[in-house]
Amino acid sequence: MPENRAGVDELLEHVFRHEYGKLTSTLARAFGLDRLGVVEDIVQDTMLVALRQWSFREVPKDPTAWLYSVARNRALDHLRREKVAAAFAQVVVDESEAITELSHESLDSEIQDSQLQMIFACCHPGISAESQIAIALKTLCGFSVAEIASAFITSEATIEKRLQRARKYFRENRVKLEAPTGVALQARISTVLECLYLLFNEGYKRSHSDGLLERDLCLEALRLALIVSDHFGDSYHEANALVALMLFHAARFDARTGADGAIILLSEQDRDRWDPELRSRAFDYLARSGADSFETHYHIEAAIQATHFLAPSFAMTDWSSILALYKRLYALNPSPIVLLHMSVSVCEVFGPEEALALLEGLPLEDYYLYHALKGDMLLRANRKKEAFDSLTLASSLSKNEKERMLLAKKLEGCN
Repeated sequence: MPENRAGVDELLEHVFRHEYGKLTSTLARAFGLDRLGVVEDIVQDTMLVALRQWSFREVPKDPTAWLYSVARNRALDHLRREKVAAAFAQVVVDESEAITELSHESLDSEIQDSQLQMIFACCHPGISAESQIAIALKTLCGFSVAEIASAFITSEATIEKRLQRARKYFRENRVKLEAPTGVALQARISTVLECLYLLFNEGYKRSHSDGLLERDLCLEALRLALIVSDHFGDSYHEANALVALMLFHAARFDARTGADGAIILLSEQDRDRWDPELRSRAFDYLARSGADSFETHYHIEAAIQATHFLAPSFAMTDWSSILALYKRLYALNPSPIVLLHMSVSVCEVFGPEEALALLEGLPLEDYYLYHALKGDMLLRANRKKEAFDSLTLASSLSKNEKERMLLAKKLEGCN
């Protein structure tokens, strides 16, 4: 048995996150989307076999190749059973040939095409937007039902129903794995991008665990967004803007947490640890997005991040420009969450009292970040008793141990 069981679990989760969607998409291309449940069962079974064998034997030198081999064999076993039952006579022959081809390394481009097709299949207009995103997160990225429920702030039972409705629609309407064109493409691409945006955000700041940052989830979202963006080139500006936004955030991965895993706020981050290559790629994609003439919330959010990267230090940040961008974002999406984030730039430009006035009355009483920001601004206004109350409430609402540690440090400043 391997000495480092935790290391095996970490490796398996890493491979699982990177390969789940590829395996599912490729198998679905052979089986058909109407039998997505069978495909998911095979992939899940493959992962369970890996967990058992890797825990008690040596981890294979090429874990990914091992998973594809096991998945292929599991799929062929399933098809043989179907053939014996004479349920899918000719279909089984065709699918067996397709499954066998999974072992060929030359199919890398086909695997990528399968993922692109799966992305759009999951975002079929015949199912609700909520079900589209749920099935995409489950099928393409291996999210558990609990993780999806956490991302949507809803119950696991609700997510199960959404997944069941999506699978039922695929089955009854024999939805095919194919990337749409023309009007159909335009109708679906917005949901596709919102799904990837949600995935990245959930990975960037996981709400259900004690880990602040789950790089695998973020990088998986970025990888899928790049598939969409690179496939369509400069035809769809918002895809390039979303990739730019993800790259800006990814460039700050190393600077966001300390050696002990503690949160490092933007004002205290070492900008020398911001990845220059990812920064450069982010600016390239932002330029490709037609940011000057085509505006979506991805463009504006990416422009806000770009402004931070252009500043040599936190103190030298162009907060007036950031505030103007948030005003444009609010005009596009008039939500209390946008106002909450806008309050930071209001505080930097006009002072904490103006920011507190903006926060007053926002319907976010159950959201920890609302009280955390409010407490921070009360501290800056030297209203320590009120700051203590807000920060204490924020800590009670947070589900993240790292966030509570940061809030505890801020509470010390209230004494």
